[in-house]
Amino acid sequence: MNAHAVRPIGRIPVRDVRPAVEHGRRPAKAVVGETFEVTATVFREGHDAVAADVVLTDPLGRPGPRTPMRELAPGTDRWGAEVTPGRTGRWTYHVEAWSDPLATWHHHAGIKIPAGIDVGLVLEEGADLHERAADGVPADAGRSLVLAAAEILRDDRLPVRTRWAAAGAAQVTAVLRRHPLRDLLTVGEPLPLLVERERALYGAWYEFFPRSEGTPEEPHGTFRTAARRLPEIARMGFDVLYLPPIHPIGTTYRKGRNNTLSAGPDDVGVPWAIGSPEGGHDAVHPRLGTTKDFAWFVERARDLDLEVALDLALQCSPDHPWVDKHPEWFNHRADGSIAYAENPPKKYQDIYPVAFDADLEGLVTETVRVLRLWMGHGVRIFRVDNPHTKPVVFWE
Repeated sequence: MNAHAVRPIGRIPVRDVRPAVEHGRRPAKAVVGETFEVTATVFREGHDAVAADVVLTDPLGRPGPRTPMRELAPGTDRWGAEVTPGRTGRWTYHVEAWSDPLATWHHHAGIKIPAGIDVGLVLEEGADLHERAADGVPADAGRSLVLAAAEILRDDRLPVRTRWAAAGAAQVTAVLRRHPLRDLLTVGEPLPLLVERERALYGAWYEFFPRSEGTPEEPHGTFRTAARRLPEIARMGFDVLYLPPIHPIGTTYRKGRNNTLSAGPDDVGVPWAIGSPEGGHDAVHPRLGTTKDFAWFVERARDLDLEVALDLALQCSPDHPWVDKHPEWFNHRADGSIAYAENPPKKYQDIYPVAFDADLEGLVTETVRVLRLWMGHGVRIFRVDNPHTKPVVFWE
């Protein structure tokens, strides 16, 4: 038998559940408190009624209350319901569908009783269904109301209209809406849902170069001098402070003003030319301060309800420690030299792009290490530079 055999269709088919990312291989995403619609195709053979619910299961594995679905357009078999996750974490959602014998009975009764067809039998069948339904209703949730309706349906001493009306009473209907009689229940496959905080959905970003926040005595700013601007940025209504790379900058082929190839002694270079003997992606440029200064800066921003977002630029200057330790992480030309970045006619002689196929596992391990290092200093947002130049499998 095929090891990847498709799961059998349930007795009441539940098909094409959405949202589904790559058929459920990746999670759909929402933020806390965000309402979204789950839809599915639900049907059965013949003319009997069907019904369906959506069930959210929280990160602790606790299923929430069922949310009744409705047919989105008559005759389409497409059902939907809106749900709202209430906390962050990895949730699942699934659709439950069933044959609805009470809805089928109400439909038939509405045709046969006014026409005088099998009236006594129809009412007796309704009584049997209500008694069955009462078994699934908790005693404190209205079971007695459903049993009373069954008793009235069966009482042939009462007028037909009175007996029939008992099944349609508002209180009985409300109870059975909460506790439906579900025949031929089919439970659909769970699909993953990643629920994140609101900031994962949107934010007002302010791009901020700490090195531009110096003093008359020392024009090159530090995290300490840059922190003076934080209250002003917060007052403007921003909630994310985005820092371009804060790492050491290479000196080999350093660019000068206006992208010239001849840097002067006072030119500090392009922040995206990351790495020098002082460190790489896991280090702070010495003229900005230390990692302790950076952590202090993050805390000062947090006190003002500002989050710090760091740039994640997976590229290196020729002076980056990776170049010596992991030459296989870069493309080499026919003469043995490492190829610098180009997007003709543009040339970036001060930057080596990373090549991913020689040691993908090593690059993933190192990138995760770098990310976790900065997360350890309070960072939760990263702006990825040129994500389209990295393989999808790397991001996964």
